[in-house]
Amino acid sequence: MARELPRPAKEVDLHAEDFIHDMDVYEARELLSESIDLLRASLDAAIYWDYPEIRFIHGKGKGILKKAVYEELAYYKQSGAIASYHPSYHNEDIVVVHIGL
Repeated sequence: MARELPRPAKEVDLHAEDFIHDMDVYEARELLSESIDLLRASLDAAIYWDYPEIRFIHGKGKGILKKAVYEELAYYKQSGAIASYHPSYHNEDIVVVHIGL
């Protein structure tokens, strides 16, 4: 039997404090890695479930998370897994990812 991925939320907050409860045991680079892992898992599941789009909240801060998110999305776009991505028109702390054409 094929494994099914759980349906992801349509908007995912990538801030580590939103999904990690024991943040004090992580170093900054590990927290960033966990956030990118969440992006990958959510985006892969959204692709699997044929979502037309998914939104990721990266916030303002120093821009480290935003830069890592956009680098990861560039890879997905280059590989043909997503159609496009852009900052939300209403909130630039969110990136909108269009999965289908």
